[in-house]
Amino acid sequence: MATNEITEEFRLDARLAQDTVHVTEFPCCRLLLIRNADYPWFILVPRLAGVTELHHLSAPDLARLMEESRVLATAMEAAFAPRALNVAKLGNVVSQLHLHHVARVPGDAAWPGPVWGRPAGALHDHASAKAMIARLLGHMAAGPETAE
Repeated sequence: MATNEITEEFRLDARLAQDTVHVTEFPCCRLLLIRNADYPWFILVPRLAGVTELHHLSAPDLARLMEESRVLATAMEAAFAPRALNVAKLGNVVSQLHLHHVARVPGDAAWPGPVWGRPAGALHDHASAKAMIARLLGHMAAGPETAE
């Protein structure tokens, strides 16, 4: 399978756009903060048009996604000191390929159950989103070069 091309055809799913705040661009993925303020929750969205499953990625694109996920997970671990870091690809509601990264601690809104499908107790306002993003990015200096 040929390497998927990052193209101008890429469009972020409307639901993801509504539910997130833009953080930065990695070489392969757009990094977004989920507006749900109950957890440190970020997603990576490969900027590849029409991709819905991990196995649809070329080997080089999958390797880039996994490296960007590793960098994000490492930064989240340093920034938020979670007991567990949940990393998942679901796609039941939004089919566009995206990889969730959720820092979990005992006593959070869903502990020890899953966060999936739970309504948010609170949403990030501009100030809290900015603070969450700054906290993460402060631990991401050694990550992939960003496009921005």
